[in-house]
Amino acid sequence: MLQSPARRRTQVIRTSAGRRPRGLRLALAGLLASAALIGSAGPALAVPAPPPNPTDGQISDARAAQDAAAAEVGRIAALVAGAEAELDRLTVLAEAAGTDYLVAEEAAMAAQAAADEAAAQLQVAAEAVAAARSRIGDFARTSYMNGSQLTTTHALLDAEGPAELIQRAALLEFVGDTQVEVLDTLEVARVHQANAESAARATRDAAAAAEAEAAAAKQVADEQAAAGQAAYAEVAAQKAQYDQQLEAANIQLLQLQGARDAYQQWQQQKAAEEAAAAAAAQRAAQEAAAAAAAARAQAAQPARASTSASGASTGGSVSSGSSGPYVLPTSGRISSCFGPRWGVSHNGVDIAAPIGTPIYAAHSGVVKRAGAASGFGLAVYIEGDDGAVTVYGHVNRYFVSTGDRVRAGEQIAEVGNRGQSSGPHLHFEVHPGGSMYSGAVNPAPWLRARGVSFSAC
Repeated sequence: MLQSPARRRTQVIRTSAGRRPRGLRLALAGLLASAALIGSAGPALAVPAPPPNPTDGQISDARAAQDAAAAEVGRIAALVAGAEAELDRLTVLAEAAGTDYLVAEEAAMAAQAAADEAAAQLQVAAEAVAAARSRIGDFARTSYMNGSQLTTTHALLDAEGPAELIQRAALLEFVGDTQVEVLDTLEVARVHQANAESAARATRDAAAAAEAEAAAAKQVADEQAAAGQAAYAEVAAQKAQYDQQLEAANIQLLQLQGARDAYQQWQQQKAAEEAAAAAAAQRAAQEAAAAAAAARAQAAQPARASTSASGASTGGSVSSGSSGPYVLPTSGRISSCFGPRWGVSHNGVDIAAPIGTPIYAAHSGVVKRAGAASGFGLAVYIEGDDGAVTVYGHVNRYFVSTGDRVRAGEQIAEVGNRGQSSGPHLHFEVHPGGSMYSGAVNPAPWLRARGVSFSAC
């Protein structure tokens, strides 16, 4: 599950509210020491007057206001966590409903293809019957022109030589056999037509019913997910307001305690932590990009020896397998693993990362689909040279088209937050059997089996 910025901000503020920062104690001690030095010095020293010393009551009131704000933030944070969990559940259900709809749509297309094949077979049989009838018609016209009472004996005796005699005898035998053949073919064609029409109609009806049912379920799941998103947004907005109130109470308490330096120190520490996190993310992205470049070079020159590069905890690893190099699809933090959740299956691994983070092809292959996808907003499907299909969902933008040939490590998209998503992340699936929508397996062991470092899930 993705951790919202509001939740992370609450954790930082709760730390400040729960105990007096060490920097604050040092600042107070410094103020007391300064006051002692000023008192002991002679009147000749031009020392500024000591800062105001708030009463115990003022500090107590400020601390009570801070505790009340922190308690309210904690209560709202619990509501946010509940709404976030419900949104995650509804998101998984919406994704599963979208997959069911695609499977039903695929079955309907197969039924239509079967009906088209039956119609083609009927057309071939009808043409054969028409040809046989034409041959009999030709003979009937010839017989009529030679006399309507022409018998088999007359036809033979009327021949003007041995060659014509043999030709007429062969024609009479052919017509007799062809009449029987035409009748048999016509009867078989009629029976085949009735059976084919019945089977095609039943198949189309069943496929249409399944598609309609899946579409209805998808609509309900999408509506529930939208409602969950709205509920989450509402409580998140409320929490943001209380976060501001708590921050104001903290600032007021620090001011009353004369600990402006402590607050600035907190700000500096926060900035340093954010800078360190940004630097770590940048290093992970650089390592992932280097690994992707190595995979692209290895895919372009298969004769070269395999190389590997170690990356961050969730990105940057590349390995060579029997079908070519493999690489992690992006860098980031694993926010959700593969497996059953709320009665349905979460068919992939979610990797949380900022919008715009590069997404790389996990293996070399051909793009089978790129664009709008139910539940995912936008997605890319790649059929690898090893026969497996990999899926990249919730992307912000994609840079490939259906039919494009891609190499392992080539950038195909960037991380986004489209579709039924509770935060920016990549939803990555693996279908070893080659199916685009069914047969998903856990991507973590699949990658590890191909030598790619993947510690989570």
